[in-house]
Amino acid sequence: MRRAWAGAVAVIAAFALAACTTEAEPVPRGPDVPEPSASATADPADTTSFAVEEIDRFDDPWAMAFLPDGALLITERTGALHLRDMDAGTLVSVSGAPEVVVAGQGGLGDVVPSPTFEADGVVYLSWVEAGDGGTGAVVGRAVLERAGDAAALQGLEVIWRQQPKTTGDGHFSHRIAFSPDGRHLFVTSGDRQQMDPAQDRSNTLGTIVRLTLDGEAAADNPWNDEGGVTAQIHSYGHRNPLGIAFAPDGTLWSTEMGPQGGDELNLIEAGGNYGWPLASNGSHYGGGEIPDHAAGDGFVAPSVWWNPSISPGSLHIYRGDLFAGWTGDAVIGALSGESLIRVDLEGETAGIVVDWPMGARIRAVTEDADGAIWVLEDAGSGRLLRLTPE
Repeated sequence: MRRAWAGAVAVIAAFALAACTTEAEPVPRGPDVPEPSASATADPADTTSFAVEEIDRFDDPWAMAFLPDGALLITERTGALHLRDMDAGTLVSVSGAPEVVVAGQGGLGDVVPSPTFEADGVVYLSWVEAGDGGTGAVVGRAVLERAGDAAALQGLEVIWRQQPKTTGDGHFSHRIAFSPDGRHLFVTSGDRQQMDPAQDRSNTLGTIVRLTLDGEAAADNPWNDEGGVTAQIHSYGHRNPLGIAFAPDGTLWSTEMGPQGGDELNLIEAGGNYGWPLASNGSHYGGGEIPDHAAGDGFVAPSVWWNPSISPGSLHIYRGDLFAGWTGDAVIGALSGESLIRVDLEGETAGIVVDWPMGARIRAVTEDADGAIWVLEDAGSGRLLRLTPE
């Protein structure tokens, strides 16, 4: 089994946590793909010091998204939706959130303002519901209405359902992203720990789907002429993709949890088959071997992979300039890795990887209009942190 290369260069980062400052050593890594990356332009000796400000705490946070006016929406897996007014420093509970099934990895998931939010106030959310055959992820949309200190979702409607529903409490994925032109909705759909359906395009388990803003299959999808749920599929052969984001150049990237090892950062191609469960750079739990990605196997290999696992729980692609040299790079929150990871992206090439230990599971990452990085820690610590360069 190949293992991710860890460079010998130590990079020092300082974290000012509460009233104290501690030091940690980010670890630079090579891209470690089956075929070497064409270039790696990030400087492994680059030093970044963060000032870390604790803003709030939550019981079981899962996702967050800034609105155009700077307010922050935050979901909790247990079903709560919060709105934080940064100017006033207030936190309100948003009424009208969907009823969710809370079990295992399931519950209330992502939240993202619509591309048309400034005109109509629409937000999109994902969550887990029950139905015939078990449970499954859904995506819905509603109008966010705010009046004084109150906020509510109005007219909530489900526009997409993961097919089929099945038993088990894992691998829902249900992360959301909009295309740069604002015309299409992308949703990650995990394999629900069923594995084999990820290679069967008659369902949407183990896929990334591409939809209209109304939840219909996009007209130019790879298998649109086959109809049914197959017409929704943009790529398949995924296990548990828990991050999805567009880079400023329009390339689409996704982070994916592997089995025992083999976590991935993937460049997403229309019609691509990413191999799960027939190929992975990890192993089955219990030690069962899976063929590694290899040239000519018909599968799209990861651009970066990790072994041992870091459990990527989210993906953000940085667009600001507050962190010098980071524009267009991937910033990944690691759960079991308890770190913040930066991957240099140059077009379709992923380069040097550097991670900063955070001492807690990182569930979500985003940025504000000023370019500050915001981090949500997972349940157990649940802190909302604001990171700025020192």
